[in-house]
Amino acid sequence: MKKVTGLSASLIACSLLALSAQAQTGPNMYFTVNSSDVMVQGAAMVLATQAIEQKANVRVLLCGAAADMALQGHQMPTLKPKNVTPQQMLQGIIKGGATVEVCALFLSNKSLKPDALIPGVTPGKPADVASYMLKSDVKMLAF
Repeated sequence: MKKVTGLSASLIACSLLALSAQAQTGPNMYFTVNSSDVMVQGAAMVLATQAIEQKANVRVLLCGAAADMALQGHQMPTLKPKNVTPQQMLQGIIKGGATVEVCALFLSNKSLKPDALIPGVTPGKPADVASYMLKSDVKMLAF
């Protein structure tokens, strides 16, 4: 077995970092979801899931009635064929690496604090959201 020198170890480490970064450079997808319709919310989550599985970087903004699905304890009907709720699908995309935010107006207009949100969902910051939306390489979908 060959001994790895300092230079060889550095080259290996750089190669691994490059491969890791390359795996994170898929298309940037931005989903805005504000529909109160559970099937529309579910459709958005299904497409976000598929985008993640196809190596896209997914960011989701929930606003209005759709942001309710980010609330702890929120009851929703299950959707066929997998018998899961949009909230369960939302939790799946969070585990898959999606960034999920509720719109800046949501919590204050519901008289709620950020701890009312399920883990992995944060309040959106308008300047950050607008900056992301303005990037030329972001594909936006609205539901």
